[in-house]
Amino acid sequence: MTHNSCSSIDRSQQIALLKSQQWDLIIIGGGITGAGILLDAANRGMRAVLLEKKDFAWGTSSRSTKLIHGGLRYLKQLEFNLVREVGMERAIVYRNAMHLVRPEKMLLPLIDGGSLSRISSSLGLMVYDWLAGVPKEERRTMLSKEQTAEKEPLLNTRILKGGGAYFEYRTDDARLTITIIKKAIELGALALNYTEVTDFIKKDGQIVGLLVDDHIGKEKCTISAEVIVNASGPWVDKIRLLDEPNLPKRRLHLTKGVHFVLPKEKLPIQHSLYFDVPSDGRMIFCIPREDIVYIGTTDTHYNASIDEPRATKEDAAYIVAALKNMFPTLKFAINDFISSWAGLRPLIHQEGKSASAISRKDEVFKSASGLISIAGGKLTGYRKMAERVTDEVEDKLNKLKNRGKSDKRTKQLKISDSPFQSEDSLQVYVSELTSEFSTQFPNSTIKKLFFRYGPEVRQLLKGCMQYSKNHKPETALLKAEIDFGIRNEMVHTLSDFFHRRTGMVYFEHAQVQYQKQLALQHFSTIFGWNKAQEDKQLHELDALLDELISFKKSDSRQP
Repeated sequence: MTHNSCSSIDRSQQIALLKSQQWDLIIIGGGITGAGILLDAANRGMRAVLLEKKDFAWGTSSRSTKLIHGGLRYLKQLEFNLVREVGMERAIVYRNAMHLVRPEKMLLPLIDGGSLSRISSSLGLMVYDWLAGVPKEERRTMLSKEQTAEKEPLLNTRILKGGGAYFEYRTDDARLTITIIKKAIELGALALNYTEVTDFIKKDGQIVGLLVDDHIGKEKCTISAEVIVNASGPWVDKIRLLDEPNLPKRRLHLTKGVHFVLPKEKLPIQHSLYFDVPSDGRMIFCIPREDIVYIGTTDTHYNASIDEPRATKEDAAYIVAALKNMFPTLKFAINDFISSWAGLRPLIHQEGKSASAISRKDEVFKSASGLISIAGGKLTGYRKMAERVTDEVEDKLNKLKNRGKSDKRTKQLKISDSPFQSEDSLQVYVSELTSEFSTQFPNSTIKKLFFRYGPEVRQLLKGCMQYSKNHKPETALLKAEIDFGIRNEMVHTLSDFFHRRTGMVYFEHAQVQYQKQLALQHFSTIFGWNKAQEDKQLHELDALLDELISFKKSDSRQP
């Protein structure tokens, strides 16, 4: 297959290719699950295309806790197989995307009234290490009250009983998703954002194609495929309803998870933390990241608009109360949060279970007309979920076309062309990179960009140096990043760039406000926008920025 493009400039050619091919597989949904299926299918030599109605990772896959973690709390629910699978997958995801998946030492404080005792947490972490195949140097260490307080002096010593230290991995969920999609495109797949599936085409009761709206080119397309996979996350049931108006009982149960962002000076912790909230038995994370700390997550039943989950004042008050319980000497108020995000978990409904008790296990549904749908699961387990679905697709293609089975698997497939094979070699690479560009850029900037773009950062930095001749460093870097996103990551809008490609709306909210006009001018120069198009772009970005601080204004919790 030919190498397809991931450039927004090539949109018309991409749409022409989409319409002209008879595809083996079309995947509906551009989150982490759909991206994983696309990569697996392309790796096996299938003619595969992914369609996303908004931007890649627009839904749940840009709104998670941003951890590749093994699901320690699922041990409490005795889901040993789930813990084993995602724990082992954690190591694979790290190995295959080392610049995006970073080791994170976690501190687990044990408190009075908490759900974990010293014995149960020690045993749980030991089982966790064993099930997940954790390497010896990353296995858990149990700590006394004094040792725990020494590591994190801000903890509430009045309720502190001890602690445990163990490892997880931090990531940027949206960047992981786009990087996987880029790798699939490199292997011959096609992926398009802003292409919405509006209906199925059927022949003799079987799905043979799709009707699609191209929201960029403003045209309708008819697409043909042998197999269709519905990996649309919280929208899975909406797509299933297009196929089966009388949807079977097995359905999704959406729960909302919310995270809040604080300036680090408001919560100057030394470690990432995972601790109990005694009021409801949940556990939440506090994750330091550069100049901020983000805290979450909540877990509440959700049945409002799927496209617009938001943090509310009540969500914020819950997190403030949890922080005050754990850090009584610090002062927190809702207005101290600088941004937030809310995402929906597309779980499989289990009658009578609370939001937190519903299993995170994935499940595949097959309809009489041939639609394959997948829901449930966790970010960490995306690769195995994709493998299970692609096995189903391959079996179906074998029956339809007798195309034979591929022995290619993604377990050893690096999703970026990284020259490093270990953590040590990565650190050497970063040192060489900072040395090479040290006269043009601060080390902190180079490292930040490396852990965003990986080895492709060289291309970006060289582009930045071209702009440096006529612009201030900050302006040159912004323009170079926008160029890179448009030409290499299918960026079409201001929100694509500031939200999914850089995460700035969450972690550098004020900087986005400062840079948005300059960014708009550069986008407009490249795409030739008129005044109405510029106004629309700015309005959409401002609406997003407002949404992330809407909890400061909201008065009632969403259902």
